[in-house]
Amino acid sequence: MATELPFVLGIDIGGQTAKCGVVNARGEVLAQTIMVSNTHTEAASFVADLAKTLQKLIADAGIDGQVRGIGVGAPNGNYYTGEIKDAPNLSWAHEKNIPFAKMLSEAMGGLPVALTNDANAAAMGEMTYGVAKGMKNFIMITLGTGVGSGIVIDGNVLYGHDGFAGELGHTCAVRGGRTCGCGRKGCLEAYCSAIGVARSASEWLEQHPDEPSLLRLRENITSKDVYEAAKAGDKAAKEIFDFTGEILGRSFADFIAFSAPEAIVLFGGLARAREFLYEPILKSMNENVLPLWKDKVKLLFSSLSESDAAILGASALAWNL
Repeated sequence: MATELPFVLGIDIGGQTAKCGVVNARGEVLAQTIMVSNTHTEAASFVADLAKTLQKLIADAGIDGQVRGIGVGAPNGNYYTGEIKDAPNLSWAHEKNIPFAKMLSEAMGGLPVALTNDANAAAMGEMTYGVAKGMKNFIMITLGTGVGSGIVIDGNVLYGHDGFAGELGHTCAVRGGRTCGCGRKGCLEAYCSAIGVARSASEWLEQHPDEPSLLRLRENITSKDVYEAAKAGDKAAKEIFDFTGEILGRSFADFIAFSAPEAIVLFGGLARAREFLYEPILKSMNENVLPLWKDKVKLLFSSLSESDAAILGASALAWNL
C-alpha cells in the first residue's frame, strides 16, 4: 500500500525557520508553509509544534491518508541514525543528541521519517531540479544562519562512515580567528554566514571610525542591511562583501583539491548578494587553487527558490521509505 501513496512531505529546518512542503511524484511542491524554529529550547516542544504544522498542511492540502513519508533536512542531521547531534544554530539541539526522526515519526502517528543534513538535502534538490542537474560531481554551499555543505561525488551524496561528512563550514578559514558557534576559532562559518557578515560589518565600522557609511544608521546590523547598503552604493558594504568573497574563494580552492568538482553551487539567503560576491569569490578561488584546476571549476548560484530547493531535496529521501 505504501508504495502507491502519491505524496511525501519535505522539511527544511534552519536556524530561524522550518520550511515544510507537500511534494508529488513529479517533484512539484503543491503546498508549503513556514514555522519559526528559534523560539524553542527543548526538542520535544519543537517537534510537537512541527507535527501540528504538518497536520494542518496535510489537512489544508486535502491529502489525509495519502502521505508516504517525511524527509527532513536539518543542521547536523545524521542520515544513518536519524539523529540531530550538537547543532550550534538550533537552540533546542545545541550540545544535545536528539533522536529526531523517531520523535517526529511518533508525533505523526507512525509515518516513516528520513533525516539528512540540510545542505545535503539542498544538494539533492539542486542535482535533481536545478543548475546541477546532470552533474555527478559538485559541492553545494549553503550561506544562511550558518555555512553548510553537501558534497556529491559520482552522483552520490557523501556521508562518510558516521553520517557527518560535509561540515565544510567548520573548516578553518582564518587561523586563530573569531570564535565560532561550534566553539572552535576561525571557522568559515564565523566569517561567511549571515551572522559572520554582520560581525564583519561591526568590525569594519569600529576599525574605520572616520569613514562614512549607511551602516552607521543601523543599531543592530544584519547581513540584509549590508546587502541593502551595498545596493545603494555604500563603499563600506561593498568592502565587506569583498572581504567575505575573498575568504570564501580561498576556502573553495581547498575544497576543490579534495573532490575535483565540476562546480561549486551557492545557495541560501546570503547567496542573494551574488552581484557583490561572485567576482571576489571567483578571483580569490582562482588565485589560490592548484594550477591544475585554475579556471576550470564553475561557480554557480542556485536556480531554485530557497524554499523549493530544500523542500524538494528533503522530500527525495521520503520516496525510498
